[in-house]
Amino acid sequence: MKKISVLLVAILALIAVNSSAQTKEKEFYGMWTLDIEGGSVGWLNVNEDKGFLDAELLWQGGSVVPVADVYFVDSKTLVVTRVREVTVGMTGDVERKHTITQTYTFERNGDKLKGFLSQPAKDAMNVVETKFTGWRLPDPGPAPDLSKAKYGEPITLFNGKDLTGWRLIRPEQVNGFKVIDGNLVNDPVNEEGKRVNFGNLRTDKEFEDFNLKLEVNVPEHSNSGVYLRGMYEIQVVDSYGKDLDSHNMGGLYSRVTPSVSAEKKGGEWQTMDITLYKRHVTVILNGKKIIDNQPVYGPTGGAMQADVFKAGPIYLQGDHGKVSYRNLVLTPILN
Repeated sequence: MKKISVLLVAILALIAVNSSAQTKEKEFYGMWTLDIEGGSVGWLNVNEDKGFLDAELLWQGGSVVPVADVYFVDSKTLVVTRVREVTVGMTGDVERKHTITQTYTFERNGDKLKGFLSQPAKDAMNVVETKFTGWRLPDPGPAPDLSKAKYGEPITLFNGKDLTGWRLIRPEQVNGFKVIDGNLVNDPVNEEGKRVNFGNLRTDKEFEDFNLKLEVNVPEHSNSGVYLRGMYEIQVVDSYGKDLDSHNMGGLYSRVTPSVSAEKKGGEWQTMDITLYKRHVTVILNGKKIIDNQPVYGPTGGAMQADVFKAGPIYLQGDHGKVSYRNLVLTPILN
């Protein structure tokens, strides 16, 4: 009887330890914003899907994507892997591809993270590591009442004459933007045999919540983007006739899909009316509401800052394709 009692106590103790460990592990669940060395941004969402651990990851550019694997090393260490195909060279006119595995190690200390990405170098002869820090991101909460938003005085962002009030995010890059016939035109054309590194254009001023109205003309097959607070990309692309997708014209890139298609054919002027308020976004494209006060869970690819509560600039993508803007007017929200 005594042996049974000792065994029962041991079993209960083991159950308690396992339960405690699982509780600690679940403290990893939720959204995390990542500040990557070198100035880029990431985002991690850890969750449980039908009893299985799962995660989504944004790393620097591109889209939010499901991970290949995710597992706990211990209650404070999480490992995520992502598999990617990369170009490693050319054989004649054919690109040589190689599949690599990227391994991300996240170490949690309360609501803070630190960690590193390990991946093969381009020659696959050694390992390259990239460090990052991060912090827990609270849920955006319920949709705010837009009727209660109090607006300040409208600000004209582009004067139609020159680039006063704008500058490159990275001054060492080439500026493809110029003013033509009162329009802000970006035409990042590479000379034959040369590869020019064109930059993104940002406002000198920074903003919190606001309404932004603008007109944009994106030619057929071209692509650009308007970043809110330097963090959330509203897609600008010729997507006329395509099925609904978060990568289409007016979508919050890789995060919120337009509810209806409202884009015009490439080469036509289009209007955008965008409101960012308390981490929720509304987009009216060509007079049709395509995103209605939807939550923004984190930065999009190409974000220039990780802190979703920090003021930031409007920035226009300059490294993709030809695009023209005009009549850019921002009205701050004061509350």
